[in-house]
Amino acid sequence: MQITPEQGHLLALLVRLMTARRTLEIGTFTGYSALAVALALPADGRLVTLDIDDAWPSIGHEYWQRAGVAGKIEVKIASAVETLRQLENDGAAASFDLAFIDADKPGYDDYYESALRLVRPGGLIVLDNMLRRGRVADPTVTDDDTVALRKLNKKIAADERVDRILLPIATGMTFARRRSLN
Repeated sequence: MQITPEQGHLLALLVRLMTARRTLEIGTFTGYSALAVALALPADGRLVTLDIDDAWPSIGHEYWQRAGVAGKIEVKIASAVETLRQLENDGAAASFDLAFIDADKPGYDDYYESALRLVRPGGLIVLDNMLRRGRVADPTVTDDDTVALRKLNKKIAADERVDRILLPIATGMTFARRRSLN
């Protein structure tokens, strides 16, 4: 359930390349990806990370403290859909430079749609596990997670709101750059 070190380094490089200042993470788990992103953010950068349960993110908090980045990370514990809606209601639309999605797979489509509204034009949405070790390409695999990702892959491939690429790194990462509004 945790991203690989290579993915962590890639996320950090993307944050630096984009000179990102405000990032969003949907699915904290033990906080490794949050740590990678927070380390790459500038001193005044901010990461908002969402999880349904504090048990896993609390593991990461110690490491965030030790790395000196805990002050850059805001953890929100609640339903991601509700938290994303609240962020939008609070005026955060188009305010994030990068969003990383690595949470419950049936929720990915809702998270993707929210991220499209929360990430600025030119911002990046990164989705993990999009190949599921090749299972999305096997029509005989019909579990809920795989079916959800298969549908979302098809949707993103045709989505004119983004420039996108699916890379076979780890279990598959999709990068979707939000196009300008005009």
